[in-house]
Amino acid sequence: MNQFFESVSSFFSGGDQLPWCSRDIIAGCEKEVAEVANGASDEAKGESIMRLSWALVHSRQPEDVNRGIAMLEASLVNTNSPLQKREKIYLLAVGYYRNGDFSRSRMLLEQCLEIAPDWRQALTLKKAIEDRVTKDGVIGIGISATAVGLLAGGFAAALMRRR
Repeated sequence: MNQFFESVSSFFSGGDQLPWCSRDIIAGCEKEVAEVANGASDEAKGESIMRLSWALVHSRQPEDVNRGIAMLEASLVNTNSPLQKREKIYLLAVGYYRNGDFSRSRMLLEQCLEIAPDWRQALTLKKAIEDRVTKDGVIGIGISATAVGLLAGGFAAALMRRR
């Protein structure tokens, strides 16, 4: 019985395997970005910004996720390395997934998989999106069926009262 409740809880909570990031980690990354802004190499600056972007899109706070998305989109323009481009596109996909924009996230994952077709992280997130869309569809059908049932029941009760 306990296993049943865990599976139902997992179904409704949308238990993906993506890590979450705390405000403390984000604050540490922000501090690192501020420190390397003064005199560090462009590579060091880029790495610290990537760590901050990663932390932001893995945050539980929507405003952090949106900030991470904006940072990644701005930095993607200047990215020449296919590996860095893949990483940034993947993090953008994570951000859009966290925001509930599954179609955009899936589109970005397709771009990642064009660069690296066997990349396990991208494939796992793509499966999570497909599972989430399926689950949302099942929940929507259940809500619609319940509404129709309630309306039909109300209509039947009204007819019974008339007679």
